[in-house]
Amino acid sequence: MRFFRPQRMNSLIREELSKIIMRELEFPGALMTITEVEVNEDLEHAIVNFSVLPSEKSEEVLEILNNHKKDLQFKLNRKLNLRPMPEITFRVDFGLKNAASVEKALLDSEK
Repeated sequence: MRFFRPQRMNSLIREELSKIIMRELEFPGALMTITEVEVNEDLEHAIVNFSVLPSEKSEEVLEILNNHKKDLQFKLNRKLNLRPMPEITFRVDFGLKNAASVEKALLDSEK
């Protein structure tokens, strides 16, 4: 049963944190989406991957998230009431940007 707990935590944290961020934070000129949450086996840490459009705003969004991390962590813990509550680390997910670059390169090579 313990094997499935990190996967359940991943989806729970992703869903609730997305709602909290949408209500509480603004990212001027950017659209931020949580792409994945990875909770480690001992449930002490959670890496929250997110993507940003346009990708040039990624560093600004990361700074805003890090500045509000303690408040987001508190609200998430209050909402989910998890024990232990994993400590959140935000990380930019460049997957969409990389996929777009590969697609552009493929299209350019066909010309």
